[in-house]
Amino acid sequence: MRRFVLMLCCLTLPLTAPAPALAQSYQAVNRLQVVPLNANDFEVIEARGEGARGIWCAAADYVTQVRGITSGRLYVKTPRGRSVSGMGRIGVVFTTNAASLSTPPTTSFSVSVRDAGSGLSVVHALQFCKDYLLELRERF
Repeated sequence: MRRFVLMLCCLTLPLTAPAPALAQSYQAVNRLQVVPLNANDFEVIEARGEGARGIWCAAADYVTQVRGITSGRLYVKTPRGRSVSGMGRIGVVFTTNAASLSTPPTTSFSVSVRDAGSGLSVVHALQFCKDYLLELRERF
């Protein structure tokens, strides 16, 4: 009987162990998950109906809080679509390195996550977090 239980545990362990990417993810101020992919790229996972403003907020919150980047630009590397970090999710891959983009970077004041190369300054994207920060302040 002990062998059976031990074998059952060994067989189910890979199914119950957490994914490494999830263990390293960051929860942004608006509760969206941000998954680092490499030194320059990271993915914001869409959730709870957040639109482009919320996704840009999570990206800016991540680079300022985790990577310590307070200036420069963020770019959409892979537009909104299937997640590259987890199956069954929708995400947007951002980069801080314009040279890694497949299309030339574009500058715009409109907010979109549907076009590769779209870029905003970190400061501009961080402005979208103000609503979430005010909401947190009102709770406490």
